[in-house]
Amino acid sequence: MRTDRKWKVLAICALLLVNLSACKMGDAELVVSSDFIGDEVFKIREEVCTLPQARVILTNYQNMYATMYGIDLWELDSLEQDLETYVKDLTISRLAQIMAMDDLAKEKEISLTNEEKSKIKRAAKDYFDSLNEAERDYMQVRQSDIEKLYTRYGLANKLYTFLTQGVDDEVSDEEARVMDAQQIFVLDKKKAKEVEQQLKEGNDFLAVANLYNEAADTDVSFGKNDVAKEVANKAFALENDQVSGKIKTDNGFYFIKCINHYDQDKTDANKSVILENRRKEAFDDVYQEFLTGLSSEFNEKVWQSVRVEVNDEVKTDKFFQVYEKYCNW
Repeated sequence: MRTDRKWKVLAICALLLVNLSACKMGDAELVVSSDFIGDEVFKIREEVCTLPQARVILTNYQNMYATMYGIDLWELDSLEQDLETYVKDLTISRLAQIMAMDDLAKEKEISLTNEEKSKIKRAAKDYFDSLNEAERDYMQVRQSDIEKLYTRYGLANKLYTFLTQGVDDEVSDEEARVMDAQQIFVLDKKKAKEVEQQLKEGNDFLAVANLYNEAADTDVSFGKNDVAKEVANKAFALENDQVSGKIKTDNGFYFIKCINHYDQDKTDANKSVILENRRKEAFDDVYQEFLTGLSSEFNEKVWQSVRVEVNDEVKTDKFFQVYEKYCNW
């Protein structure tokens, strides 16, 4: 029940748990094909993603992670292979999804305005001008590639807004409420009885947790949808400093001590999470159906030859920041 993880920056080990074993656009896979020329990485209908365009996203993801964690992850031999696979798969997955969304946008007759196109041109120039010679050579990129990428992202954002505009944006405090707590989790019934007895005798909750807790964390934060229903029913009825009785779930037994029954900051953040989940559901209802009839091809040979390289002169990681600066519609 490591539900406090949502409220922290993800640890690097969490990245390695993501298994993108194939290039996807949601639940649909890109079909491996040999029908390519030059530096084409994949096609969705008539639209092509080139290697320089893919390298831009790949390089930015690589450097974003390095910047985020303050260490050169790519120098750690134990992580290098997994990180390279993760970032490469993430790059193709995201680009394929953006291009598929653009195709759906065209079907819905959604397009960019002249003002939006002008902003994209300025954004592309801004980002391209920020690249040093080594970065341009490494990614083999031109300003027109950046403009193409920003255009695709801009159109995908307009589609997402269009498909989610009818979503109810009211989220109540109670629906989003997040509490801070301490937990004791044990797997078997015998240990649960021992914990129960210790707490009945008035022993300090944290001291008992140090002896018995089999979960990774004692201090946790969670919303109602983050835990088993049995836990939520008992935990969210507690006031500050109250301790629940034994809570049986399919996974084992929990004991919860309420530290703060209403964390305002985390509740406000959870409202955004709940609202975004609603929007995603509305979007997926249309998007997933669209994918079933979408043709796509993937140049596996070219992409497998790409390697994530460490280069002290290649540090660009502001692609998405520049996009948000100019194209946040």
